[in-house]
Amino acid sequence: MIRIFYKQQGEIMFSQSCSELTSLGRKDVLWIDLLDPIGDEKRSTEAFIGTEIQSRAQAEEIESSSRFSENGKFIFANTNFLSPEGDEMGMDPVSFILAGNTLVTLRDIPLRSFNQLQTKMQARPALYKDGFSVFMDIVDKRVDLDADIIELISQEAAQFSKRINQKEDINEEFLLDINQLQENAMIVRENVVDKQRLLGNILKSDLCPDELDKKFGIVLQDIASLINHINFTFERLEYLQDTVLGVINLDQNRIMKIFTFISLLLMPATLVASFYGMNVKLPGAEFPLAWLCILGAMAVLVTTLLIIFRKRKFM
Repeated sequence: MIRIFYKQQGEIMFSQSCSELTSLGRKDVLWIDLLDPIGDEKRSTEAFIGTEIQSRAQAEEIESSSRFSENGKFIFANTNFLSPEGDEMGMDPVSFILAGNTLVTLRDIPLRSFNQLQTKMQARPALYKDGFSVFMDIVDKRVDLDADIIELISQEAAQFSKRINQKEDINEEFLLDINQLQENAMIVRENVVDKQRLLGNILKSDLCPDELDKKFGIVLQDIASLINHINFTFERLEYLQDTVLGVINLDQNRIMKIFTFISLLLMPATLVASFYGMNVKLPGAEFPLAWLCILGAMAVLVTTLLIIFRKRKFM
């Protein structure tokens, strides 16, 4: 699917036909959004902007040269947009090409920030002078959504901390939940740092309009605050993880202590029972009530050990 946004008589028009590009000038087209495009849509866009669009494999590479590059006329940038997928966090790659006045985006799935921007562009056309303005708004909205995700992770971490303080459901499953949230926090931090690196490179580019320097600077400040916040949340999750492990270890030690205490408590009685259970003649074994005396001796030994343990605070 292709979406073309272009200026016409002070308004921003919208088209979904790639043949429309043949009748439009480079200065008129603000944004070409390619959503899982077919071959004709991609080739028409490449012919219009005068350069090749990166493949999906190139967009997903992690080398710094693949994440951002420029050749004097074009800026190529790649980043990932986060999307919650149940308990996990997915990353959807998005490619940007800034070709003069035109922005080209390439993505595989629908994104809420793109849909919101498309509506805003047609409602307030004066805010968008060129492709850099559109790119600026996309990144700004994406940073706001990342901030919402970080806030949700922080709230979940606070709920985990509350559950630990109330000593409820402290088990292996709870520990795995904290580990999954910690993994999500790492993905968010990696993604936000990637955007910081991307914006920093664009801000240094000679192709970036000077009037957008202030806006880019504000977004970079927002990203820096998000990094600090997610770092604090990540450290908090590490602390919660250590606390849960400590609580589980204490519970296991308490169980082992009980078993050890019971074993020690019954050891003398077991010794007496084993002694009189031998198939040999023993003193007192001929008396009819000998078994009662043996039970009494065992009870006395157990009671004596119980009193000693309590006095010495072994239990």
